[in-house]
Amino acid sequence: MIGVINIMQQHTIITLKNEGKSNREVARQMGVSRKTVSRYWNDYLEQLTLLAMGGDTRGIQENITKGPSYDSSKRKPIKYTTEIDKLLDEILVAEEVKRRELGPNNKQMLTTTEIHKMIVEADHDIGVSTIRSYIRKKREQAREAFIRQEYDLASRLEYDFGEVSLIIDGIKGTYHMAVFGAPASKFRWAYLYDNQKKEVFLDSHVRFFAMVGGIWREVVYDNMKNVVYRFIGRSDKELNGDLVKMSIYYGFSVNVTNCFAGNEKGFVESSVKEVRKEAFTRQYRFDSLEDAQAHLHEVLARANETSRIKEERELLLPARPPLELASISEHTVDKYSFIRVDNNFYSVPDYLVGKKLVVKSYSTEIIAYSALEKVCSHKRLKGKGQLRVDILHYLDTLMRKPGALSNAAALKCERELKVIYDDHFQDDPRSFIQLLIDNKHKTIPEIVIALEAAVKDTTAFTSSPSLIARNVLTSTRRSLASISEVIIRGGARHAS
Repeated sequence: MIGVINIMQQHTIITLKNEGKSNREVARQMGVSRKTVSRYWNDYLEQLTLLAMGGDTRGIQENITKGPSYDSSKRKPIKYTTEIDKLLDEILVAEEVKRRELGPNNKQMLTTTEIHKMIVEADHDIGVSTIRSYIRKKREQAREAFIRQEYDLASRLEYDFGEVSLIIDGIKGTYHMAVFGAPASKFRWAYLYDNQKKEVFLDSHVRFFAMVGGIWREVVYDNMKNVVYRFIGRSDKELNGDLVKMSIYYGFSVNVTNCFAGNEKGFVESSVKEVRKEAFTRQYRFDSLEDAQAHLHEVLARANETSRIKEERELLLPARPPLELASISEHTVDKYSFIRVDNNFYSVPDYLVGKKLVVKSYSTEIIAYSALEKVCSHKRLKGKGQLRVDILHYLDTLMRKPGALSNAAALKCERELKVIYDDHFQDDPRSFIQLLIDNKHKTIPEIVIALEAAVKDTTAFTSSPSLIARNVLTSTRRSLASISEVIIRGGARHAS
């Protein structure tokens, strides 16, 4: 029987096979059967072949990056010398992360007594003096020597985030540079974002690999939360699932530095400082983030003229179509025919009210499915509490309730449609709705053109009794308005 593995083991199998190891070597090294290695490696190669043939790119990407299912009851406990030593390491690592995030002078650090209490609460019988002794030993850092490293072209890429203060459109803000550095070619690249969330982390990789046109064999990170899901002791870490999926798809191996050892990716550490100094010490005011982005790329283009990126590019792993990782969630359609995704609201066809939909959320788009069939898609909103409404989702309901059209959010969100409705159809909403139904397979700009043509086309009005009545009513109102103005003027002269 072919064994079931977890996504980290799948990642290791693919990494080792990409390094040229045989199924037997990989199986022996990982402690799994050769059939298991063969299965996951052959599945991976099959998906890459389909990708090269130009198949369903998104579907293939999801097949490559989805993790295998496994029986969690068969997990083996992680081996350490003692449980107490393991727990103490976890606590100290978490405290060091806290110190880095909140600052060295924050007053929320655990004392030795509190750490001892946590260990005792975990059912360990040990004295506070012993814990104090081990804490002292673990926190003592001896001076260490460093070995100068030389890397081959295309072998290593380093990644980091750096902060920069800018004044955008007169408002001061803190922005984040995703920085890549290739130590062998001395090539640097950066992109500006307004946060460091998971979507930004993934987007920066997709942009960079697409821009360069190839992939390095190894990417090195520090212990940021987008890389390390959790710490297991002081040295072992569980990687973030999205990073693992991305590395499987693009074919690079992940190297995470030791905790608090920035020197292990020294080129990108210095690159953050260098890029910030060169790009934003003299100029820090911009009209928009796009202007700041353009300025940054001009500076980088000049700085990279002396790099060996052209030579390195020829040795990189082949480029692949940009990866689109989707988060999948389930949502119930509310009575207004909206689904709520990440605290924003998106309309769906009104016949789905009360039903549950599966939603795939990409970095720039959300797609809703009902019974595995796509029902609609929207450009993804970035803020909170915002609406994305498609008036075509409400045509059946509006035909039954035409009086609701005047103040409908769906109409107000389409400014050009709203103007045409206000100018020509306020007294005959059914005709307006019917025209929308007749043109529902067109885009909104195309529908606007169709409506304008219908308004100008006199034959369209004569073919519909309701439209004839609307024209008569409009003409009568205009005539009455003219008569009223004459009467008012005449009355004013008479009074004088």
